[in-house]
Amino acid sequence: MRRLLNIRPKGASRFILGTAPLIVLALLYLLASTAQHALNPNEKILPTIGAMVDQVRIMAVQVDPQTGSIPLWQDTFASLRRLGLGLSIATASALILGLAVGLLPLARAGLGPLIAAVAVVPPIAVLPILFITFGLGETAKIVLIVIGVTPFMVRDLAGHIAAIPEEQIVKGQTLGASTWQIALRVALPQAMPRLLESLRLSLGPAWVFLISAEAIASDVGLGYRVFLVRRYLAMDIILPYVAWIALLAVAFDLILLTISRRAYPWAHPGRSR
Repeated sequence: MRRLLNIRPKGASRFILGTAPLIVLALLYLLASTAQHALNPNEKILPTIGAMVDQVRIMAVQVDPQTGSIPLWQDTFASLRRLGLGLSIATASALILGLAVGLLPLARAGLGPLIAAVAVVPPIAVLPILFITFGLGETAKIVLIVIGVTPFMVRDLAGHIAAIPEEQIVKGQTLGASTWQIALRVALPQAMPRLLESLRLSLGPAWVFLISAEAIASDVGLGYRVFLVRRYLAMDIILPYVAWIALLAVAFDLILLTISRRAYPWAHPGRSR
């Protein structure tokens, strides 16, 4: 008897299963939008596909006379710059702290409680403090991303390193390896795939922190634009922007997954299934 848990879709069937829910959602929206506009031609909550396409054309092609730039691309580049800087700092910090806390008992005893305490503080709650401390410029937005994702990445990476079999550490010391050599040759290679996985899982929260900061204090960015037009109920702009943010997040996730699979194929034994 073939069990459901042993059925592994491949090729065309996997593609169909993946795209079917998206197509269903799009059809449901199309039906709901058409029905609402039949009742009320001035409906704003569920804009038509044509209205959204028109707004996308304006935001992505036409130059804003006030700024001299194209709004969609200006917002995208500003948000990606903030997100990239924040995640780069967070990833580098997580690698260093994760190796130290996961490998060194002294670091685990000294830094573990502090990292655990910081991890339970809601990052959005400290946003006013960041604005007071760093001002309303770029620094506060980047620091929010760093504070928001670094503790999770450190704890995840440290736990993974601490779970490395003790035999590997003992064998390294038996062969004369120093603490530094064990960190670089034993722990680091096993930590890198996990670090990339933690970074993938941190993309969602990082976007949340970025959009929140841009909505409160910014004059450019994807979050700024969404909250700027909400006062006009401009759903024909908001929905395409949200879809664009989702596409960017999915693209980054696929890029990180591809890098991990190609650089560390041994960490993905079931990828061909």
